[in-house]
Amino acid sequence: MRDLLVAARTEESDTAREQTKAEQDVDQVRQRSVRDQQRLDSGAVTSSKDLENLQREITSLAKRQSDLEDVVLEVMERREDAATRATEFAGRVESLEAKAAEAGERKSAALAALDAEGFAAAKERETLAAGVPDDLLKLYDKLRAQQGGVGAARLYQKRCEGCRLELNITELNEVRAAPADTVVRCENCRRILVRTADSGL
Repeated sequence: MRDLLVAARTEESDTAREQTKAEQDVDQVRQRSVRDQQRLDSGAVTSSKDLENLQREITSLAKRQSDLEDVVLEVMERREDAATRATEFAGRVESLEAKAAEAGERKSAALAALDAEGFAAAKERETLAAGVPDDLLKLYDKLRAQQGGVGAARLYQKRCEGCRLELNITELNEVRAAPADTVVRCENCRRILVRTADSGL
């Protein structure tokens, strides 16, 4: 869109110069025609041949002036068209720039919110990690590194939410039988399973 705006403004500028030149040409022809007419009207030219040549030149200049005035009108139309397009494109560019600035502000606000959430989550993890036995924390960190950032997963309705696979009856029985404070793991992905009331045990 910015390229279209530049092109329209360039065309407007070029046609403005072209119009000025065409108007100067018209003015020169008009002045010469006026001078010739004054000579004719003054009676200073007496030779019939000179009078005939002068009248022929005045007629020719009138035709030339008319042609040049048509050129001026055509150039003016092109200039107005370019100016209209430039105004339209300028409005569109301004609108796009405003939207881009607004999107940038939203992005900055979202990133700031994410940073704040990340900071809060890191603080919360630090607090929770302080109450977790060292060996369990080491196991969790090791599994996180191996499993794409997820070291523990909820057991929900007999399914591990880490690998999305359902535990078979033997595995479920083992999990049911394990004391509440025992660390149980998914046999499929080896993540630590977090048991809840919705585990389906």
